[in-house]
Amino acid sequence: MASDKLTLSVVILNYNTGNFLVKCLKSLDNVKSEAELDIWVVDNNSTDDSLKTAQKDFPKFHYIETGQNLGFAKGNNVALKEVKSEYILILNPDTEVLSGTLRNLLEYMRSHIEVGACSPRVELSNGKLDWASHRGFPTPYASFLYYFLKNDSLYHLSGRDFNNPHEVDSLSGAFILTRKEILNKVGLFDESYFMYAEDLDLCYRIKKAGYKIMYLPQVKIIHYKGVSSGLKQHSQDITKASIESKMRAFNAFYETMKIFYKKHLARQYPFFINWLVLGGINLKWSLAKRKLKV
Repeated sequence: MASDKLTLSVVILNYNTGNFLVKCLKSLDNVKSEAELDIWVVDNNSTDDSLKTAQKDFPKFHYIETGQNLGFAKGNNVALKEVKSEYILILNPDTEVLSGTLRNLLEYMRSHIEVGACSPRVELSNGKLDWASHRGFPTPYASFLYYFLKNDSLYHLSGRDFNNPHEVDSLSGAFILTRKEILNKVGLFDESYFMYAEDLDLCYRIKKAGYKIMYLPQVKIIHYKGVSSGLKQHSQDITKASIESKMRAFNAFYETMKIFYKKHLARQYPFFINWLVLGGINLKWSLAKRKLKV
């Protein structure tokens, strides 16, 4: 008798995440009854034992070694080009998938064909929402309100009802559930981004193609954010990132802001607005260099 489970390929990009990768894979193994899982781990030339340990503990999963640090977009695309399942989950290795999350979200996607991508509540280890998973597009006005007036009603859509499902503009690359047909239509991650904003770019293209992006808080995952980059305040005690890795991630954080703005938003605004936006990014970039935190 054929299984009625939905098929799901899970793509995880690993880079020096230590025990977090195994913890993530174990959480997936614990919920393998919720879908026909096809798990892919792409390793961006890690120097720790995270890949070897994962291969030892979960030998039946797919593993790809890139031999170099390709960045988030290009690294994920290596596996995304190979997967065949109807549904695809882009998942960070520093996450734990809790029971019921995959089953609920897959059923939702199956019954809502107008939805191009969705995410559960992505919760940090301190219990707070990971705001990157619940974003509005960073228009000049939204960014002005957020950075200068400390008003994130547009930037992070903070005025929404977080207890009920609703539409957002963008999800976090820590967890994006979509369909293979969607990626076939809008394309994979834009490899112009080394890391950061590639998730924003993908969601922008999905929405532009006429699909909804949904936040579904009835289920959740845990995200130990910033393990690979070492840039987040709350991950300073657990990251193994070197100074070189931190600097590369730091520069990418600000460079990708400019890439996204020039690609998707600049043509909508007059020259002087674009000059102010790009100048503001450069200024913030310069001022933040001392701390190497974002």
